[in-house]
Amino acid sequence: MFSVIFPGQGSQMVGMGKELYEKYELVKNLFNQADDTLNFPISNLILKGPKEELDLTINTQPAIFLVSYSIFNVAKKEFNIDLNKAKYFAGHSLGEYTALSCAGYLDFSDTLKILRVRGEAMQNSVPNGKGGMVAVLGSTVDIIEKILLDNKKLFNAQIANDNSDGQMVLSGKIQDLEKLIQILKENSIKNIKLPVSAPFHCELMSSATKIMTDQLKKIDFKNGQNKLISNVTAHEIKGLHELKNLLIKQIENRVRWRESVINMIENDVDHFIEIGPGKVLSGLIKRINRGVKIDTINVLTDIKNLKI
Repeated sequence: MFSVIFPGQGSQMVGMGKELYEKYELVKNLFNQADDTLNFPISNLILKGPKEELDLTINTQPAIFLVSYSIFNVAKKEFNIDLNKAKYFAGHSLGEYTALSCAGYLDFSDTLKILRVRGEAMQNSVPNGKGGMVAVLGSTVDIIEKILLDNKKLFNAQIANDNSDGQMVLSGKIQDLEKLIQILKENSIKNIKLPVSAPFHCELMSSATKIMTDQLKKIDFKNGQNKLISNVTAHEIKGLHELKNLLIKQIENRVRWRESVINMIENDVDHFIEIGPGKVLSGLIKRINRGVKIDTINVLTDIKNLKI
């Protein structure tokens, strides 16, 4: 059995999706529709840059969604590959919204709009330069949680992404992260400051939670075709009411990607198909389980070579 998975922020690059845009009217139409929906030339930003503008969270989120959704639809409609035979759909952070849309839970235009709002709300939750994220390598969740608990009076930080065995990302205020980094060094734990402008998936995102709570109330979700795995629980989402609640919780809660992949594998998934720019999720899955098949689909050759 296979699962279809979609990447999150950090996979963007100028020119992503260009080959499919130039070859297929379907993709041109989706890009044009996105420009009209957002009242902003996001297609031009994706195809030509500048990178600095594409990397702004408010732009990155709808841009990655648009490219991933376009690739999915080329595979489905131009090559008749039935990706909806997947046992599960899942995505990393904003990728969860791509999963929702491709599985039929959320309209294409609504997804673009909500991701533009989400990106802006997350970007503006903390003043620029006040919050950040640190990648931690070669440690375990238990060890990092103990460090955070033992030092809670000294600093406040949270695990934002549990990505794979030995790879986590932590979020917090800059001054707290500096104290955390010192403790990590004392424990010989490798860490890297990430070039992000906000501390995603932690309690500092509370203002974004309020905005998204209001916005998600206005969205008309449908009963989609596929089972979805939640970032928040790492388990299958049961019903539309739970879906909305988990999307709200997702803003401040840990992305449980490692657990999500393990749970899918334990439920008979032995093939993952990553659809979207980059190969980030494929790399993480290799660290979690080398025994499963992984396909990364982001250019025409990838689609032609895909076998399910």
